[in-house]
Amino acid sequence: MNYLRLFFGAVLAFTVTVFLFVLMPALIEMADKGLDDKKRTKIADIAMPDVEITSNVKEVKPAKPEDPQEPPPDMDQPDIDDVDANPDAVNMSPTVSADVNIGLGGLTSADGEYLPIVKVAPMYPRRAQSRGIEGYCTVEYTVTKLGSIVDPVPVDCVPKGYFERQSVKAAHKFKYKPRVVDGEAIEVFGVQNRFTYELEK
Repeated sequence: MNYLRLFFGAVLAFTVTVFLFVLMPALIEMADKGLDDKKRTKIADIAMPDVEITSNVKEVKPAKPEDPQEPPPDMDQPDIDDVDANPDAVNMSPTVSADVNIGLGGLTSADGEYLPIVKVAPMYPRRAQSRGIEGYCTVEYTVTKLGSIVDPVPVDCVPKGYFERQSVKAAHKFKYKPRVVDGEAIEVFGVQNRFTYELEK
């Protein structure tokens, strides 16, 4: 049965192949002959000329300027005595002084066992500066074993409500040499510092 199927398949394939070989020449003969009669347009050949690339590796240095025959004349110095200073001008920029009052409520300065290393002046509060208000603020804090500041609180500020915030902020940046007892650093409580706020007159 399989041989019979293969035989009919081979005969059918042969028949289709012969038919295609006969059909293709006929289709070629039936094509439009006018397409081959058109004149062909010749495209001009594009020839690139050979360009010789040269590289200039020599460095051309500018000519050295000639030395001047005579030195330039000396410039006249301005007369400082002629400056007219206005004594009525007022500089309203604030100046802040931070007075150290260590030992109020803590150790006395005679012990000398803890010393301030870094003192940062506070910023002058803008509200007090614009109103021309001066005063002071005392801040109390604890000096740790590492010499840093913890728990700063304002205890005496005049006038109230102006200088507390900036004083506490500045006290946070203080650094101390810690107190040492028997070779071991200990905390010091109740250390106070007064910040004085003055406008430059």
